[in-house]
Amino acid sequence: MVDRRLLAASAVLAVLVVYAVAAPWIAGVDDRVTDFAVARSAPSPAHPFGTDASGRDLFVRIAKAIRTSLLIAVACAALATVLGVLIGAVSGFAGGWTDRAMMRVTDAVNALPHLLLGIVIVAMFRGSAVAIVLSIALTHWTQVARIIRSEILGLRARPYVDAAILAGASRRHVIIRHLVPATAPQALIAVVLLLPHAVWHESTLSFLGFGLPPHAPSLGTLLAEARSSLLLGGWWTLVFPAGLLVVTTLAVAAAGSVLRGRVSPVRTVARL
Repeated sequence: MVDRRLLAASAVLAVLVVYAVAAPWIAGVDDRVTDFAVARSAPSPAHPFGTDASGRDLFVRIAKAIRTSLLIAVACAALATVLGVLIGAVSGFAGGWTDRAMMRVTDAVNALPHLLLGIVIVAMFRGSAVAIVLSIALTHWTQVARIIRSEILGLRARPYVDAAILAGASRRHVIIRHLVPATAPQALIAVVLLLPHAVWHESTLSFLGFGLPPHAPSLGTLLAEARSSLLLGGWWTLVFPAGLLVVTTLAVAAAGSVLRGRVSPVRTVARL
């Protein structure tokens, strides 16, 4: 039976994706063109979400911003999960000093302030989407590694793993062919649970001026631009991007929570 929460969250995400992809094409408006004659116009039939300080249509810019933020978030979550799976699998299977050393590195990375470390990384390559992806992924793989390591510790005692080793399979072969595929459900949940964090971190970096440049709309850059308009009564420049940011993250988090319960009801991965 389909869970109602999962169905509702999936429907919201589907609407957001359709809006992000189709809105710029349907509207037929070039959001890069400025028109100061309609600058800071309130929401109207011509501009459903109003316009910004440069007269650019926010309905189109927010759609592009959601698309950019989601693409960056997916890349961040996928890369962080891959790193976490690899480190957790090697650590759990190797054991001994290798396990202890890798877990101490994991603890050290986890102890660092993620946002501060992300700012340091992005500041060296300001305006680069690749730098944003790396900064978020390199600070969010630790919990994934711990979860996968815990799974591997239980899996390596299984008879089929011992049989593979006795048959002459290398450690690399056992990890890649037997252990990592068995952790796929947990890895999938990790990706989904990391998405809201990645969206918020990207938005925060862009809001602080360390993320994407202003001409590349993301939810963070739109919120940063809204600060000046808000003081002049342009509430719509803040309400619509902030509202859609909250709706997007809540929908992804809700879907991840339901999937987590179905895959492993007794395992706590919410700390991601």
